[in-house]
Amino acid sequence: MKYAVLLSIVFLMSCGQGKKYHDDEETVTSTSDLIADILEYQKEQNESFKDPDSSPLPDKYRKDFDGLDFFEPDTTYIVKARFERTPDAEPFLMPTTTDRQTQEVVYGIAHFTLNGAEHQLEVYQSLGLMDDEEYEDYLFLPFLDNTNGEETYGGGRYIDLTIPKGDTLVIDFNKAYNPYCVYNKKYSCPLVPRQNYLRTNVRAGVKNFNKD
Repeated sequence: MKYAVLLSIVFLMSCGQGKKYHDDEETVTSTSDLIADILEYQKEQNESFKDPDSSPLPDKYRKDFDGLDFFEPDTTYIVKARFERTPDAEPFLMPTTTDRQTQEVVYGIAHFTLNGAEHQLEVYQSLGLMDDEEYEDYLFLPFLDNTNGEETYGGGRYIDLTIPKGDTLVIDFNKAYNPYCVYNKKYSCPLVPRQNYLRTNVRAGVKNFNKD
């Protein structure tokens, strides 16, 4: 989630850490390998949250932190979406949890089937990162779903993606993570656009954070 870390440098605030890339859609991967990859991702997130140099947690929470609460890995939440690019989209300002706004553009629309229904999500590119070589292929996918406010954070979750070579985009909802403002109110995090509301339960990725 390096995108959010970079925002913390630019704006002195952030929302995530440790950008993860997805395999090319042509790669054939067994279910066991997919599960192993999800578990490794979860391990990396927990290690990052324990590290005082990368953790968003205040000291009072980090000292007793023993791991994020994840849904069990589920490969049915890894979808291959038809990716419709939107080269004529106009840039816009995305509001955040503070007065700050980020300049984004809809890079494309992902069309996919999940839980037996057709869905679509807008995928964004940050104009502020396009000139950074490390982030030139980075895409940002924030989304809402029916678990928000109960099993997951009410404001939705994020997924980091990269620009695909073709017209297929692999989305792994097992790698959905919370904005950093869930853990610490000093952070400024983009608000999920209402058009990215999935009318289904996405029971994958990280769950809500319980501070008790």
